[in-house]
Amino acid sequence: MPKDISKDEQIGFHKGSLTTLAKEREEMLKILSIVEQLMQMHIKSLQDLGVNLQKEARQANAKKPIEDVLR
Repeated sequence: MPKDISKDEQIGFHKGSLTTLAKEREEMLKILSIVEQLMQMHIKSLQDLGVNLQKEARQANAKKPIEDVLR
C-alpha cells in the first residue's frame, strides 16, 4: 500500500478485506456442500443400478495417464 495512506485507513482496508473474504469463504463452503450432496445422490443411484464404482475407479487408475499417452 502507498505510504501516504494513514495507518487507520490501512487497518480499515485490511479489516474490510478480511470481512469480505470470510463471507466469500462461507459461500464457497455452501456451494461445496451442495456439490457433495449431488455427487452422493448420483453415487447412490449408480450403486442402486448395480454399478461398482470402486471397480471402475481401480480400472481408471490402471490406465495410462493422458500425459504419458501424449508424449
